[in-house]
Parts: sequence; C-alpha cells; structure tokens
Amino acid sequence: MVVIVLIVVAIVANTDMWQTEAPRQTHSGAPASGAALDLLETLPIKGRAPKTGYERAQFGDGWASSSGCDMRNVILHRDLKDVVVGDNCKVVTGVLDDPYTGKPVPFVRGADTSDDVQIDHVVALSNAWQTGAQQLSFERRKQLANDPLELLAVDGAANQQKGDGDAATWLPSNKAFRCQYVARQVAVKAKYDLWVTQAEHDAIKRVLGSCPNQALPTA
Repeated sequence: MVVIVLIVVAIVANTDMWQTEAPRQTHSGAPASGAALDLLETLPIKGRAPKTGYERAQFGDGWASSSGCDMRNVILHRDLKDVVVGDNCKVVTGVLDDPYTGKPVPFVRGADTSDDVQIDHVVALSNAWQTGAQQLSFERRKQLANDPLELLAVDGAANQQKGDGDAATWLPSNKAFRCQYVARQVAVKAKYDLWVTQAEHDAIKRVLGSCPNQALPTA
C-alpha cells in the first residue's frame, strides 16, 4: 500500500513523464507563466473550426498509464482527501471538495458509485478540437488529454451539465472557483497553441476582471 501511494505521488510530481514533446511557449514567445489575464491577451481569437472528424479516439484510447497507474487514479489521488488506495494504484474511497459546486462529494469505487466523481477535461476535448487541436500531432493530443494541468476531479453531475461547453456557455456554480477555472483554461490553451473564440475570450475576461492578478495554475 505504501509503495503504491509513493508511486502515485511521484507521478503527480513529475509531470514530465507524461510529455511526448517539449513544453510549448505562448504565441508571444514567452513561457506560459504570469497573470492569467495577461496570458489571455496572447491567445489568438478565431471562429470555431468545423467539428468534422472529432471523436474521443483522436486524443488517445482512454487514460494513459505509467508504472501501473492510470491518469484517472492519479488525479483522484491528487484531488481527493482521506484517500484509500487499493491494488494497481486504484483509489477505493475518498472525499472530494468539489471545486465546481463547492460541496463535498464522497467517492466509493463501484459500478453504481464511481461516476459520482468524474475527471473533467477543463478545456473540453471537442472544444480543443475546434480551436486548434486537430492541427496537432496525435501524440501531442494524447498528451493534452492526459495532462494534469488539463484535468480536475469534479462532481459527476456538474461535469455532465458542462458537457462540451466553453467559458461563454458554462461556468461553475461555485463562483469562488471561477477565476481559477478560467485561468486553467487559459493556461491549457496557451500550452497547446489553441485559440479562443471572441465569445470565449470575452467571457474569460469578464471573470478575470474581478481577479486581475489571478495566477496561472501549476500542473
């Protein structure tokens, strides 16, 4: 048990092991660091590309794994508290302080309960596909889909409500988390050379207007 926990902690800490290419820079040529509002203004603004050709498999076949731990369980271990880990790095139980609703969500592994906590791609993969990801290599798209920067454990119902929404169509009901949420979207889009639509840009800017010094997240 102790060995498994140490492996999971090591994987979360060493995100380079999930990278297949060197980290990208922003379009301004600067590394993706600093205030989220400043980085937002470096993102190109374009219309959505057609969704033609999009399917989940364009970003890899499910969760990547390393040292016997798949990324879903790595993120559960990172984001839940009071975690109990079973065989093969699988998180058996824990409690999520859900960032999207602000409420605690118990997690119990099981056919009828595992989906109570889901792993959200903060930039929905279909949104990523329509804002530049279809131009990335397959390996780069797999990296995006398994990047801890892009992933959050969240309430399952809230994740289903979000669907493929961007910041212009969906924001967490927990207003205290909105600045962190859009800052993470900006960081992901900058790292993977994605663009924003005008509506998306304006929605993110409105949120960050209440927290102009919002820092960018780390993985």
